[in-house]
Amino acid sequence: MTRRTFRAAVAVYGMLRDGRRLLLMRRAGTGYRDGLLSLPAGHLDGGEDAVSGLVRELREELGIEADPHACDLALLMHSAAEDADDAEYLNLFFVVGRWTGEPRIAEPDKCSELRWVDDRELPADVVDEVREALAAIGRGERLALHGWPVR
Repeated sequence: MTRRTFRAAVAVYGMLRDGRRLLLMRRAGTGYRDGLLSLPAGHLDGGEDAVSGLVRELREELGIEADPHACDLALLMHSAAEDADDAEYLNLFFVVGRWTGEPRIAEPDKCSELRWVDDRELPADVVDEVREALAAIGRGERLALHGWPVR
């Protein structure tokens, strides 16, 4: 029997900060966690590196130009598949240190609100894996596991 090479989906997340404030987006119209707050994020397209994908997603979602040299990886989160039709994910969370432009809703069909929040008091309706990732980053962790059985 030939063994297939395992493949995972890859998503990038951008953390834009203004002091203690963190920018969150309310998801809408995507079919995934609509109505909840999350970080700006998206899947990598084939043939692009993680930082280029992050810069592209921030341009598409927020209408800003992130400085790729100021995007620092803060956490890798390996998420288990949520159901049989889903894939495992490698989620890359980046701190975005510099950007030009004012963040705005650039994809109104996918986002209904932008909200700056105090990163010490996240709203109750933040997507669970994003909340877990932000907590792990706050503890100085570089790797987090989401949805896997406890070891």
